[in-house]
Amino acid sequence: MAKGNSIGDAFSLVLLLGPFLGLWLLFWLVPLLLGVDLSLQNSAWHSEAVHENQYANASKYVGSSNFQRVAEDPKFYKAVRNSTYYVVGTVLLILPLAFALALSLRGMNRLPRGIFVFCLMVPGLAMPGVLSTLFYLFFHGRTGALNHYLIIPLGLKPINWMMDPHFILPSMILQSIWRWTGMVTLFFLCGMESVPRWQLEAARLEGAGTWLKIRSIWIPSIRNLGLFAGVFLAVDGFASFSGAYVLLGGSGGILDSGLLFVTYVYQVAFPGGGGRFDFPAAAAMSLMVAPALALLLFLTLRLRKFLSWE
Repeated sequence: MAKGNSIGDAFSLVLLLGPFLGLWLLFWLVPLLLGVDLSLQNSAWHSEAVHENQYANASKYVGSSNFQRVAEDPKFYKAVRNSTYYVVGTVLLILPLAFALALSLRGMNRLPRGIFVFCLMVPGLAMPGVLSTLFYLFFHGRTGALNHYLIIPLGLKPINWMMDPHFILPSMILQSIWRWTGMVTLFFLCGMESVPRWQLEAARLEGAGTWLKIRSIWIPSIRNLGLFAGVFLAVDGFASFSGAYVLLGGSGGILDSGLLFVTYVYQVAFPGGGGRFDFPAAAAMSLMVAPALALLLFLTLRLRKFLSWE
């Protein structure tokens, strides 16, 4: 009887996990293995010269030479460094701003709070291409909304946001802040709404001030959500492409000041980017960055135990 139960339990487990494991193998493991195989191939096999039989006798696989070429490419390190600045700037600005907005919205009545939350979430719900186009008009030269309504009225010289190498990356960070602050604010607001009323009542009776409430009630209520939002923003930042593509047209801007990692992979892989058609090198770049990003996210999640977040 026990043997029959164990077989039934095993069948139920396979039935429940089978669809997930099947989709995981199909959409994650298979592309990963194909990417590893591609990164070891000869770039000449993916160029137009192959169709002209100019490399008919060339070896299809070249081992780790693609990884060596990427490791010697200074533009690759420039793109990774820009993406790192982009992610760090986005996370460090969005999280405290969203927390402050959620704390302010919590004290409002339900109707106006709902309207404000909806307005904040609109950029996050919009298509990245549409959002980037609107953002480009916001920053576009002297006639852009930011210069026309803020910079010039203050008596300052107009800033050419998308042509000045000092302002290209900050402009892209502002675009990310505009897009995701409302969504993170909603996360934090939901976390604050889960705080039991007795905690707030006890804090009021004990005469707790604003800063004490923030430290002992509000921050503990949203810190796990803050960790989730930080991981989400980091992954989205390193995978960001459409926004940078619309703003900079697939290039990295002046002096590659806005060149992000995925944009450079696009330049290497496709003729529309840089005309190189070097799929193996692009695959090698992705495989070099993915483990480092996965390790960083793993250490971030493990940090919860050291901070007693469990």
